[in-house]
Amino acid sequence: MTVDRMTPPSGVGHPARPVRATWRDYLALTKPKVISLLLWTTLTAMFMAARGWPGLWLLIVVSVAGYASAGSAGVFNMIIDRDIDLKMKRTAARPTSSGLISTRDAAIFGSALQVLSFVMLWVWATPLSAWMSLAGFLTYVVVYTLWLKRNTWHNIVLGGAAGCFPPLVGWAAVTGDLNLFAWFLFAIIFFWTPVHFWALALMIKEEYRQVGVPMLPVVHGDRLTVAQIGLYAIYTVVLSLMPVFLQEVGWLYFLSALILGGLLLQRSWKLYRHVMAGHQVERRVAVPLYLYSMLYLALLFVAGAVDRVLIG
Repeated sequence: MTVDRMTPPSGVGHPARPVRATWRDYLALTKPKVISLLLWTTLTAMFMAARGWPGLWLLIVVSVAGYASAGSAGVFNMIIDRDIDLKMKRTAARPTSSGLISTRDAAIFGSALQVLSFVMLWVWATPLSAWMSLAGFLTYVVVYTLWLKRNTWHNIVLGGAAGCFPPLVGWAAVTGDLNLFAWFLFAIIFFWTPVHFWALALMIKEEYRQVGVPMLPVVHGDRLTVAQIGLYAIYTVVLSLMPVFLQEVGWLYFLSALILGGLLLQRSWKLYRHVMAGHQVERRVAVPLYLYSMLYLALLFVAGAVDRVLIG
């Protein structure tokens, strides 16, 4: 059942009133801010696959099903991590950790979302897109949350593969198969994820330390973390250029990838130099990389979509 919480009395003689979960609380379970970038890579991949307009109905189906699947993963992540979420300042108010929504209700909600997603994709898109979506869900919940997150600093590298499935879902929904270019989209996100997430982990490493989650900066320190960020940034930029040599994209994407990649390397280098000079990680250095990394991925996928639609 949904757990009631008691609000403090509003004045003398006024008893505390129970607070029930609303639709906004259930929406919060799905981590909508995280899903926005996942959906972006899904939909832009659809335009790349179609080399044009993939169709309004298919866009609606994939958007709803994609949100439901990613949202379901977010729900089960909050269920599993509710103990450590309660101890971390930025997650203590989540509906599961705070007790506003019971584990049972959250599990029912998450399961319903995943079933809805799979059925929608299977019936109105393609079976392969349904399987790719389910694979992303299982990677995030089982591989990352249940297995890797609390056991190894490689958690975000291997478990980050969960965030690589959305473009495969979008591509498969349009074509019914997956070619080499689609897998390059997967690989770009795979190597981009550590750059993005470790920039955040550097800023909140003490919270991870307190709850015993072995993120890289907690286990091996800031210096190795920024070195790894730089290395993965290089991998990301190199991989982003490979589709050009495969002749899957043209000059517009190529120029965009060069400019966007150059800025990603520049911000990674700035963070690297700051830490290697012996300074503590500061938000003014880490935040720009964290925020730009999201913009980088969004614009890179837009460039790929525009290039293949208008030029390729």
